[in-house]
Amino acid sequence: MVFMPEPEASALRDRFDAVRSRLENAAKASGRNMADIRLVAISKTHPAPMLAELFSYWRQGTPTFGENYVQEALEKQKDVASLLVKSLNGASLPEWHFTGHVQSRKAKDVTGRFALIHTLDSEKLAAQIRKAVLAENLPPQAVLLQINIGGENQKSGLPAEEAERFIDAVRGMEQVRVEGLMCLPPFSEDAEASRPYFAAMRELREALRTRTGLPLPHLSMGMSHDCEIAVSQGATMVRVGTDIFGPRQYA
Repeated sequence: MVFMPEPEASALRDRFDAVRSRLENAAKASGRNMADIRLVAISKTHPAPMLAELFSYWRQGTPTFGENYVQEALEKQKDVASLLVKSLNGASLPEWHFTGHVQSRKAKDVTGRFALIHTLDSEKLAAQIRKAVLAENLPPQAVLLQINIGGENQKSGLPAEEAERFIDAVRGMEQVRVEGLMCLPPFSEDAEASRPYFAAMRELREALRTRTGLPLPHLSMGMSHDCEIAVSQGATMVRVGTDIFGPRQYA
């Protein structure tokens, strides 16, 4: 099935291959295995046919899309599933992650609809996720703690020094499964500027593993411009949007 015109599809495949190559080279340079690094394609604002096209081409690892806006994401999940089921005869569907800020009142809309929520940042939100799991009799919701590693007032996230206390506060919620950490470092055109923040995240995760006894397998960090630096500092998930899909498509 043709999801989009061939010139655009070809360009999408080329961009995806280029990102994969960059990550593979970064993993090799760091003595890591690419199989241990999950690429999350940030697909916000991009149309369902584009995602279906990329899914049909994705050859290695689990095709994973990250969305930031609740209503757009839920509608897109349905549209992508409809396209793929028709064309691939019921083949497996992509994994969806929620990578945007979640308001507590929206917790019920994302709980159980995403394999991983990257942006848990308050006990109130954790409580609402727990409530939604119980109300719908869902499996535990996997989450990452968003850490405001740069201490920026305009960004969501927990201060690094509060992470251990926060984990202790929510670990009794069996319906909320903390699987690691996520960050958005201060932006700089110079990718190397992200390195100390990523290193601090790696060190924080190791410290939290020791202090809490939790495995915390995931470290979500790095985007289009600094994903190689993130890989070198231990990222297990990188979130790449623009370098795969091109500029965001706003209505």
